[in-house]
Amino acid sequence: MSLSIRVIPCLDVRNGRVVKGINFQGLRDIGDPVELATKYNSDGADELTCLDVSASVEGRAAILEVVERTAECIFIPLTVGGGVRTLKDVSDFLRAGADKVSIGSAATSNPGLLDEVSSVYGDQVLVVSLDIKRSKEVPSGFTLTSHGGARETGIDALRWIANNQSRGIGELLINSMDSDGTRVGFDIELFEKVQEVSGLPLIISGGAGTVEDFVAAAKAGANALLAASVFHSGEITIQEVKIAMRDQGLQVRL
Repeated sequence: MSLSIRVIPCLDVRNGRVVKGINFQGLRDIGDPVELATKYNSDGADELTCLDVSASVEGRAAILEVVERTAECIFIPLTVGGGVRTLKDVSDFLRAGADKVSIGSAATSNPGLLDEVSSVYGDQVLVVSLDIKRSKEVPSGFTLTSHGGARETGIDALRWIANNQSRGIGELLINSMDSDGTRVGFDIELFEKVQEVSGLPLIISGGAGTVEDFVAAAKAGANALLAASVFHSGEITIQEVKIAMRDQGLQVRL
């Protein structure tokens, strides 16, 4: 039997509050992360992802507190990330209650960290989150970005994935910075390009606007679908997404 396709709400947390914007700009307050996490747990989310978008020391203290309170209130796997640069950062999140840790910028600047994390904790805890956008400056047409998609690194995204997928990565979280927050649909073209160079389990993120968008991404082979805005607004529920996928013959947990 094939594995169920997971539906994962994402909480972008800044100084203890959930925020959301478009292309990571114009962030606005959405609500309390623990309240939202508890709601999504009840609504049938398969997992929850919580990303720290703060840049301050105070923000790190706040996100650890959020993780601790959230882990006590939900009964689904919790992935936490944002600013993870060392093995100690991973350890801090796991001790606070995370089941998995997402590593972003540090994965590209210091790929050896991935070997270190997987050797200590195993690949089951390691999610690598890549913010990718189109660029004419690299051969594949897709580059890795940093600072919430604001800066291009000059690194070819598909080449990086191909060269580093054996570093003990459990899953790749592919964030389309061209689609993030736009609700125009997941970036299927980017996702299919990643599939051509990687056999890792893939989570696709950025651009969900309708239940049909989720169905299309699932049919394209996504192992998991991550979204924020459409769930936060209540325009689409997790159950609506799962029922639509089930009706198309896709394996989901209702």
